[in-house]
Amino acid sequence: MQPGTKKLLRFLQSWIINTVAVLVAVMILRKGISYDDKLGNLLVASLLLGILNAFVRPILMLIALPLLIFTLGLFTLVINALLLYLVGALLQPNFMVASFGYAFLGALVISVISVALNVLTGNSRVSVQRGRPPGPPKNPGGGSGPVIDV
Repeated sequence: MQPGTKKLLRFLQSWIINTVAVLVAVMILRKGISYDDKLGNLLVASLLLGILNAFVRPILMLIALPLLIFTLGLFTLVINALLLYLVGALLQPNFMVASFGYAFLGALVISVISVALNVLTGNSRVSVQRGRPPGPPKNPGGGSGPVIDV
């Protein structure tokens, strides 16, 4: 498979995962996050969320770096909520987020579902190894390792 085709398939897979995660968030938080029952609007919302995550999120993470360090990374949920709330504001009649609280809960649901689906599909940076851990080296004391002279 060519590298361009591989990148396109990976993009489509992550877009579908993001769309499913947004759909689950809409189903769980019906009163706070909604769309007008057209699949195209949900696809546009998840695509816009992905674009904002790719381009705006790193800038926000850099600006909020002291808060991210102080909260041990939990402020990332606030940044994700801001981006989801921005998507709701930009696509107002077709995709709506009622308040920042619902955006926060939606970002939490989207994050959990996305991580789970990415791990299940193998599209993540997290790897699960199965099998035995490697054993000790075969020649621990008499071999070709580095020499330390004291």
